[in-house]
Order: sequence, then structure tokens, then C-alpha cells
Amino acid sequence: MFDKLFVLSQYLTPQLAVSRIAGRFADSEGNQALKNRVVKWFIGRYGVDMSEAAEPDPTAYPSFNAFFTRALKPGIRPLAGGEQTLVSPVDGTISQLGQVTGDRVFQAKGQSFSLNELLGDNLQRTETFSEGEFATIYLAPSDYHRIHMPMAGKLREMVHIPGKLFSVNPVTAEHVPNLFARNERVVCIFDTDAGPLAMVLVGAMIVGSVETTWSGVVVPGNGLVTDFQYEGEQAREFAKGEEMGRFRLGSTVIMVMPKGAVSWNENQVAGKTVRMGEAFGELA
Repeated sequence: MFDKLFVLSQYLTPQLAVSRIAGRFADSEGNQALKNRVVKWFIGRYGVDMSEAAEPDPTAYPSFNAFFTRALKPGIRPLAGGEQTLVSPVDGTISQLGQVTGDRVFQAKGQSFSLNELLGDNLQRTETFSEGEFATIYLAPSDYHRIHMPMAGKLREMVHIPGKLFSVNPVTAEHVPNLFARNERVVCIFDTDAGPLAMVLVGAMIVGSVETTWSGVVVPGNGLVTDFQYEGEQAREFAKGEEMGRFRLGSTVIMVMPKGAVSWNENQVAGKTVRMGEAFGELA
């Protein structure tokens, strides 16, 4: 009953307005005493391990978002394997992983979502990934919230897709149909030696914004899909493990690759906690 009420409340809540208010507070540097109280409450409530942070003093951050997107100490997330090893791009928990079935991607028990809708209703973009390989990783509030490259790649395209802002926690994933293809998201397409790689950064309730290292904060626009193409010098190359984005209040990352491009490691299963840089799959 509680789960159903929790999901129902999200349908009734003015998601965008609530998220924008939360985002403004999270960015504010005005009331440091209030910010410090909220940060300390957050650390205690969610069990955040500040010993891993480059700056372990929670009062040293100028805003809540600066704390939330904090850097880790150098070397604390070593990259596993060589060039053929794909690593986890984030700290989080595996929601699902496996193979795309036609246009459907498994979401949770009894639920799936459309790959084409996820990638912005563009059949040419989607065709490459039909019957492909996917992995969905959920970032809880306590997790490190910077997103890194699971392998080396060159940026080709970024698509901002407006949408809803449902929570993306396991309870919501089990009860809201087509969840990840309904929420606001940023799709980043990279060319790699193993074929195209889609990194989908899914927004959620209370998420102030999604940020990429090349474009900064990707803010909601006029409700239309916005497509950015990158060529020549703009087609930036990323090394394996290099930071490519951040969640300013957490969410979900979905990796998608063409059929047979990667084999997910047998020990990576739904419900498993992962850390950025650990071996996640082997490239073909």
C-alpha cells in the first residue's frame, strides 16, 4: 500500500516546479549556516562516506550542489583491466542489464520501455542499437555523483529530451510504465573502437539539473528535443575513466551498445552494488 501511495503522490506532485525550487536551493551560496545543517543532516541520513572525498570537511563546500557533486581523492577508484575491459561509469546499484528485445528494454518486473523513445524518437539513431546490449545503473543519494567514461570514445552527438521527473528508485521502476523513456534525459553518443556507445543520463524528481563536462548545465528548454552534433575540433575525445558528466542530485545512467559489442561480466547482476572503474564487461 505504501509503495502505491508513494507512486501516486508523484503523479499528483508538480514535478518540474518542485525540482526547480530544490535546484535553486541546492545552488545557493547565501545562507551558509542553513546549508551546513542540511549537508550534515544529509550525510547522517544517507550514510555518506566523506573519508573518500577530496575535501572531507562538509562545511568547506560553498553550496549543497558543490557537496553533492564532490570529487573523490585521487586514485581511490582505479580503472580495471586494459583497453578491452569496459568499466562501470558510476558508483551505484545495477537496476538491470542484458539485451534489448526489438525496441523494448527491460525496466523491472512487469515493466519495460521503448529504446526508440529513450533515444529521442529517431529511428536512424536507434537502429544501430536494436537488439543491442544495455545496462542500467541507479545512483542512490549516498553515492558519488560524477559520471565517467566506461571506455575511450569520441563525442558525436548530445540530445536533450524534455519529459517527466518521476523518481527513478526501484519502487517507482516497478510501478511506472516506460519510466526511463518518460523522464527528462540527456543522450550522449560516442564513437568507440567497439562501435557506437550511448550514455543516457536520466533526470528525476528533485534533480536540479544534469551537467556535462563539455556543455555545462543542460537546462530544461522550451519543451522541444534539442540535438547537438559535434564535428571536427568539437568532437572531443575522452579517455577511459575520464569524467563526462554529473548529476546535481542523483538519478540513473543507461549504457547502450550494438548487439555483440560487449559481454557483461557474469558477476554483474541486478541488485549488485558497483563502483566507478570496476570491471563491468569485455568488449568484442
